[in-house]
This record gives sequence, C-alpha cells and structure tokens, in this order.
Amino acid sequence: MSAWRGRSVILFVYGTLLDAGVLTRVGGEAGLARRLRPARLDGWRRVVLRGTPYPTLLPAAGAVVAGAVLRVGAAAFARLCAYEGSAYGLVPVRVVTARGGLRARCWIAPPWRADRARGWP
Repeated sequence: MSAWRGRSVILFVYGTLLDAGVLTRVGGEAGLARRLRPARLDGWRRVVLRGTPYPTLLPAAGAVVAGAVLRVGAAAFARLCAYEGSAYGLVPVRVVTARGGLRARCWIAPPWRADRARGWP
C-alpha cells in the first residue's frame, strides 16, 4: 500500500462497497458514495468467498460483473484496504464505463478461496 501514498487510486467495486452506508462508514468520507460511477468488468463472474458472506471474482469467458468505479485519495484508500483485509489482493483490471474503457484496481481473492458453485447475489 505504501506505493499509493499521496496519490489517488481508481477502484472498481462490486460487492459490499456498493452500499453507500458501508462505503461511507468504512472509507471515512461522507462524499464517497456520491462519486460512484456505474461500470462493468467483462470476462469475470461474482461468486462467494469461501467461508464468508462476501464476494470475490473468478475469470469466466462471456460473463460480466456490474459494479462501480470510484476515485479515492490516500486516506480513504488506506481505510478501504484495511476493510478488505488479507483475503484479497489488489489487481489491475480494465472496466467499461459510460465514457469508455478505464484502468482501475479491484480487490480479488486467490481462486482457491472462491466457492465456484455459489454466485454472490
């Protein structure tokens, strides 16, 4: 995370951070939820992270994950990293927004942690 110090980061979120209350509480900034912009991630599907009620992503040809992009500063990014914890790694992805393609970062767990049989609602 130290590589991000002082810089803003564009995140693709697809699970609990889409909830305005969760994002505000965890990110520590009242305006974060207003900055969410719809986006999709092609070639992935959302499934349950084994042993938790939370989602992760798995590569899947033809699948699409709906979510949102969000630009955050260093302080909010640090809090969001702490919330996501060690189960996830921050992975570079290319998402599609109303304005076109965009590079972002996304928290994804290692594939062995995914429950392939259970989609996340």
